[in-house]
Amino acid sequence: MPTIDLPHGTVQYRVAGPEEAVASPVVFVHGFLVNATLWTKTADALAAAGVRSYAADWPLGSHTIPLGAKADQSPRGIAAQIISFIEALELNDVTLVGNDTGGAICQFLLDSDASRIGRVVLTNCDAFSNFPPAPFGQLFKAFRSPGAIRALLAPMRATAVRHSPAGFGLLVRQPLDADQTRAWVQPCLSDSAIREDVARFAQKVDPRDLDAASNRLGNFDGPALLVWGAADRFFKLDYAHRLGNAFHDARVVEVEDGRTFVPHDEPNRLAEEIASFQGV
Repeated sequence: MPTIDLPHGTVQYRVAGPEEAVASPVVFVHGFLVNATLWTKTADALAAAGVRSYAADWPLGSHTIPLGAKADQSPRGIAAQIISFIEALELNDVTLVGNDTGGAICQFLLDSDASRIGRVVLTNCDAFSNFPPAPFGQLFKAFRSPGAIRALLAPMRATAVRHSPAGFGLLVRQPLDADQTRAWVQPCLSDSAIREDVARFAQKVDPRDLDAASNRLGNFDGPALLVWGAADRFFKLDYAHRLGNAFHDARVVEVEDGRTFVPHDEPNRLAEEIASFQGV
């Protein structure tokens, strides 16, 4: 994967799709404790439709290059990192696509500087004061301590645990890949500097901050598309409609039986919705 040096540190990213694409570029934002591979199948389907996309490993626990203590690891700070990424690659009229915690970060980005964003697609994600959703609030509190992170994630070394309801099992409908999920947890298990990055993020998660940003989404001039898994037990469909009402121009698409990780369960459907939203 190529890397790019940004003011906050070095980020790895994957590019898919034709270099001279006519359609607007897509920038993906994944959530907590996963990496850019969450988007691979969606990105490949978009590439086949002639859409170029960028999927970075954002510093949310599955990144392999630590940022260090000087990086702003608050949700709004990570939003600023994504803005820097978009600026460094000289992308304009971006279609911003977020999932899970990444959807919350997209909202912070829109609230901070949406000048290079043309439209936004949110799949199941944190919104308003549901940040993080129950029961993950207690986990985030525990993750404020770097020393606790390794112990809490130690059982996730076992594939059966990672794919169980105690791991990622409740977030998906389709089977998970063991190598992929191992890569999601390994950085936190093996690198103390990554655990420090995660702890600084967890310390800054505040539902009041996201609630304020969500309620200002009407200030974003572009259109929004909410592609929402209707069977998600953490981000209920009501949140999609509430988010839709917060934007001045939004449409909700319900994905029957979809759960939190829509890019995993329905990558082709998501790619079709994004491409159609872009007019491709």
